Amino acid sequence: MAEAGGDLRGALSDTVLSLERLDTDLFRGRHHWVPATRRLFGGQIVGQALVAAAHAVSRDEQVHSLHCYFVRAGDPAVPVLYQVERTRSGRSFSVRSVKAVQHGQPILICQASFQRSQHSPLQHQFSMPAVPPPEELLTQEELIARFLQNPNLAEKYRRRLNKIQAENVPIDIKPVNPRIYSPRSSRSRSNSSGCEPAGYIGDADMKAHCCVAAYISDYAFLGTALLPHRQYNVKFMVSLDHSMWFHAPFRADHWMLYECESPWAGGCRGLVHGRLWRRDGVLAVTCAQEGVIRVEQKPTQSKL
Repeated sequence: MAEAGGDLRGALSDTVLSLERLDTDLFRGRHHWVPATRRLFGGQIVGQALVAAAHAVSRDEQVHSLHCYFVRAGDPAVPVLYQVERTRSGRSFSVRSVKAVQHGQPILICQASFQRSQHSPLQHQFSMPAVPPPEELLTQEELIARFLQNPNLAEKYRRRLNKIQAENVPIDIKPVNPRIYSPRSSRSRSNSSGCEPAGYIGDADMKAHCCVAAYISDYAFLGTALLPHRQYNVKFMVSLDHSMWFHAPFRADHWMLYECESPWAGGCRGLVHGRLWRRDGVLAVTCAQEGVIRVEQKPTQSKL
């Protein structure tokens, strides 16, 4: 589970996802958190692109899906411009295309589709997995601190955990399976965490909660594809695309379960799927992402 941290303890919608309007359908976004890669965090670019698209539809239209391609690495030293195109405005559905631009070139291309509320008798969903409530789980920081106390921890894993700890991620995360931080973890292709951005969003327009979910959904998402391959050192990993489908209303400032799995990897690419569940078992959001993953050809041997 996740919650905003550091000096981003205010609602994400008022900090990292806020945009400055420059003109009609033209916005500028600034950055508040940069990961260890020193590239812009993809979730922030996706979230800000959705904020820009949401400014170009009526209040009664809610996002039901978005599809993004990351085409260039973002530069954290300069702001991002978001150009919105009103591709189609229909009676039930509207499509908005967003181009995120830096140095005169696109770094992300996003299409978001919005729908006016419609009732249907056709309804079904998967069942939420049985997991402990967030009150019974330790935070990511607490778990890492425990593993770092092990004097026999191999230096490779100690460096990896220190790197995660030093990132000061603006989300509080409560892993359901603490063994993902252990070098002896099983080679599972799935992982679940509880998440909740700190800061009060309240009963705002549902689009604000969707934008925060877009931000959260990209954090460590592609890393799920590495879980069965912990014996390899990663040389390069970057997201290629990111898609989301919004199914039911939810509060992004309440705890949610983020269930992630990787159905396939090959050809220097990995595919991951994710589901965001409300605490009452309602499936709120489905996510998918593919990325480039290049590793050293020979596996390393654990010293534990």
